[in-house]
Amino acid sequence: MKLARPDLFHPRIVLAGCPALPEGDGDDAGLVGALRDRGLHARWLSWDDPATLSADLVILRATWDYIERLDEFLAWSRRVPRVLNSPQVIAWNTDKHYLADLDAAGVPTVPSAFFAPGEPVRLPAGEVVVKPAVGVGSVDALRFSDPRRARAHAEALQARGYTALVQPYDARVVDGETALVFLHGEQSHAFLKGPMLPAAGEAPVFDESGTYAEESLQPTEPDFELWDVGYAALAAAAARLDIQPTDFLYARVDLLGGAEAPTVLELELVEPSLGWRQLDDDTRRRQQRQFALGVESALEAFGLGPFSHRRP
Repeated sequence: MKLARPDLFHPRIVLAGCPALPEGDGDDAGLVGALRDRGLHARWLSWDDPATLSADLVILRATWDYIERLDEFLAWSRRVPRVLNSPQVIAWNTDKHYLADLDAAGVPTVPSAFFAPGEPVRLPAGEVVVKPAVGVGSVDALRFSDPRRARAHAEALQARGYTALVQPYDARVVDGETALVFLHGEQSHAFLKGPMLPAAGEAPVFDESGTYAEESLQPTEPDFELWDVGYAALAAAAARLDIQPTDFLYARVDLLGGAEAPTVLELELVEPSLGWRQLDDDTRRRQQRQFALGVESALEAFGLGPFSHRRP
């Protein structure tokens, strides 16, 4: 390909998937075009493809197998020249102990108890959700009303080397989760995720790739109280990591409940689906442009702007 402006630097950008989804799940299909509209050239690769190590910038989008390869994934994130979100964000956010950090910062968060391998598992009264502390896509996340089965699942996770996370089941989940999407630290759009966990004792239905539970999604317009909690979660995460909220190229905050008492269920900073397909065409183009502008700003901050390698 002959570039129209060969005197300008064109960084090599990779959108990272995983071996089962090397080009993502389709939701991000418009990002390559949105980046191209800004003069940025990107291609998809699985995160473990050796070619990622020669990219100028890697943007994590569908790296959903890291739960089985965490040490390898974290080591890779430190080896690639530049990755968004950053390696320190990845290391913090891949382990749901971050929920304790948000809670300590005063962000309303679903109560969470963690039990490392070998530790006795204590269960709250009532229905519970048991999942691994490192997990994506509801893999190994189950709901229980029988404490014996809940403990057995937690101990099975521990036996596999995982820390088990136990949370009281929040009945508001039947109304779905509100997913708030932020780009470059600013409010972008939102969508509603239908209940993902089936009745107690039943397993979720997974996508054919096996990497995530199938979801029922639809657009939504959340009240400002939910956005306020989302901003608070981003601010707390940034403070914990000693960075600015604008340093997050993307973020998704999943909330339970409505305006009266929204509660953070997840803060996704590594590989969240951003729900582009829930937007109308005009809104999607506009917000994907914002994504591309965030990438452009990050490249400038990295010293990889269009004139950074220009010949004198």
